[in-house]
Amino acid sequence: MRFRSLESRIVTLFLVLIVVVQVLGLLVIQRGIDSNARSSIAGELNNGAKVFRRLLDQNAQSLRFGARLLARDTAFVAAIGNNDDSDHATIESALANSGRRIKASLAILVGADRKISVSTNPAQSAGLEKLVVSMLDKAEQSDGANGVAIVDRRPYQIVVMPVKAPVTIGWVVMTFPIDRPLANDMREVSALQTTIITHDTRGDWLAVGSTFVGPSIDSLVAQLKAKAPAQLYGGPFDLNIESAKYSARLLPIGEDNGQTASVVLARSIDEATAEYARLERWLMFLTAAGIVISAIASVLTAKRIAQPLTELTVTAKRLEQGDYKSQIDTSRQDEIGALAHAFDSMREGIAKREQEIRRLAYWDTLTNLPNRAQFLLLLNDAIVDAKKRDHSVFVLMMDLDRFKHVNDVMGHSFGDALLRQVAGRLQLLLVNRRHSSAQVARLGGDEFAILLPGFDIEQAQVVAADVLQALETPLSLEDQMVDIGAGLGVAGYPDHGASGEALLSMAEVAMYAAKQRNYGAVVYDASIDKSSEKSLSLLTELRNAIERNEFRLYVQPKMVLESGKVVGVESLVRWMHPERGNVFPDEFIPFAEQTGFIRVLTRWVLDQSAQLCHDMAAQGIHLKVSVNLSTRDLLDQDLPVKFADILARHQLSPTSFCLEITESAIMDDPVRAQQTLERLHAMGVDLSIDDFGTGYSSLAYLKRLPVDELKIDKSFVLNMENDAGDTKIVRSTIDLGHNMGLRVVAEGIESEAVWRLLAALGCDQGQGYFMSRPIPADQLTKWLGTWRAPIALAPAAIDALVAK
Repeated sequence: MRFRSLESRIVTLFLVLIVVVQVLGLLVIQRGIDSNARSSIAGELNNGAKVFRRLLDQNAQSLRFGARLLARDTAFVAAIGNNDDSDHATIESALANSGRRIKASLAILVGADRKISVSTNPAQSAGLEKLVVSMLDKAEQSDGANGVAIVDRRPYQIVVMPVKAPVTIGWVVMTFPIDRPLANDMREVSALQTTIITHDTRGDWLAVGSTFVGPSIDSLVAQLKAKAPAQLYGGPFDLNIESAKYSARLLPIGEDNGQTASVVLARSIDEATAEYARLERWLMFLTAAGIVISAIASVLTAKRIAQPLTELTVTAKRLEQGDYKSQIDTSRQDEIGALAHAFDSMREGIAKREQEIRRLAYWDTLTNLPNRAQFLLLLNDAIVDAKKRDHSVFVLMMDLDRFKHVNDVMGHSFGDALLRQVAGRLQLLLVNRRHSSAQVARLGGDEFAILLPGFDIEQAQVVAADVLQALETPLSLEDQMVDIGAGLGVAGYPDHGASGEALLSMAEVAMYAAKQRNYGAVVYDASIDKSSEKSLSLLTELRNAIERNEFRLYVQPKMVLESGKVVGVESLVRWMHPERGNVFPDEFIPFAEQTGFIRVLTRWVLDQSAQLCHDMAAQGIHLKVSVNLSTRDLLDQDLPVKFADILARHQLSPTSFCLEITESAIMDDPVRAQQTLERLHAMGVDLSIDDFGTGYSSLAYLKRLPVDELKIDKSFVLNMENDAGDTKIVRSTIDLGHNMGLRVVAEGIESEAVWRLLAALGCDQGQGYFMSRPIPADQLTKWLGTWRAPIALAPAAIDALVAK
């Protein structure tokens, strides 16, 4: 083995480094064990001093917090302010209770005359009076002060807190003994032996609390007496306690009338050096073994490692650059050959997986069309090209009509086959029309898009008309004819946006407008939405609002009109946007309806309402919670299952809820809506027809729906006292509901006169601004405590109201 070869240099350098480092390390360790142990102990003692001061600070904070709570207690302040002997017992009881809660040994009230007026331990407080009085001014200026007092040679933490109303009318004083429990806490936190000790003016030392026991404490005190002050306070010093050697530090913690309170922190030197001695023996053994093993290993492996490494390094760099065609020599039959073979297999695997990842990331596996990510890349590229060539780019976005219904009725496999046929029909259309540059993509679900680079608006509208016409022809699947259609939105560069994301968003807005207006295709225009930018932003932010916890649950109470008893609440949702502030429901509920997000929102309201109902029941308050259901909710066949899950999680009965539906929501798909309502009613939940009287087919469907309640629309209730026509409509609606065995609720009650008129007409329940505006759910309990119903009318007055 030549010395200049890589193998020989690896072996030689490796052995020399191992021997030199290990030998030098042993020499340094042998010389440094004692000094390192001493340094480590000194560091522990320094840290221990900080930890002990922090324990004292924590105790002081606890005392200040307890004293502050008492000093700001309204009843306590009032008792002091009365300056009445009858309140002396109340003040003393409050001091004792507060002190007991925070484990204070003494609680004192100093009056405005700066004398102790009340104390839980008069004998002990007498020794503290001088120090307390000296702290009063500082406590008043800094909203509290603390210090250390020594009474009968025992140290105490003391806290003084002013009592203001609003001027200072007294001071609350709390004390905490500094003794053995604190020493034990310090021992648990830092593993240091801890002794609390005091030094009086005669030079005597007294240990008031220690983690040492018995003779060890006496030995420690004797050694402290024998040492000069310069030795004690100059830094760490040694102690010999019961044949064990300790390094100790004396930390002053307070002074009172010439008396000093200190803490002695001690660390066993023998324990500290024991670990170093064991480490030294292990290092000597490991050094010898490491030198032998390293010599053998370096000789055996150096020859087999160096040579092929350069080739593999070059290949790795090519792989990093995306070159997966480089060949690797795998002819060797040793470990390096296996490594080269594994490297080659890795190269092939990475190439295949990257190709598959790109396919999965950018292509839809169901239709083999570009997905949303790939379509966006193509769209942005087309926009860049359009900027260079000064021409237009248009995007068509479509959403299939009735696809969800087909999916629910026929199954997902049928729906997948339908999507594949739609994709094929769109591709065939573009081929037949010779639109070679156009590209179809599936964005997700039943949404498709077509990219039209180089097209103008007239050409894009022609393609849109061709697409709608192609989709009008029924599709044949599994011997069944499926009639579908689509809502189609059109947006283009540069007229509507300058980026791919913006064009897709605007095409989506136009598509929703087309579906809402039942138009075939709609070209994006700012007039579609009066506040287009705000609406687009709102549409995006709505999807993340629940995750950001921006929605708030509000409730409006419902009560029995005859007695005024509150029997339920209607749940309402408010959106507290971090930038826009309070967004009114009229601004975001229509968007939630359009996007289908209303289902998520309804589930959130149901869950929050169930939590509110559960919390109220825990307080003995049992109210029926009403929640509005939208059209999309009624068409969700899984709604009963989701609702049952919410009830189970919150341990509620279905009778705790009343679900409200509008007549227009029922009319969108009467058959599916009735199926959903029947399943909900079978669970035991109440159902209510909301805004009754404003729809088209109230009587036609009312007799077939499993409802329990009618809610009279507020448009008839608001002006009842001034409009005889409205009164007649309300009277007829009440009679109709009662004749059908339904509960009748009036909403929009804004005056006591309307309340009384409705009660006289026999209306069961009501809600409105007269009783309460919608309030945050967490304020309901407080409102219930303040609600007072109007005084009931005499029978003659009721007859007079009805006769009007």
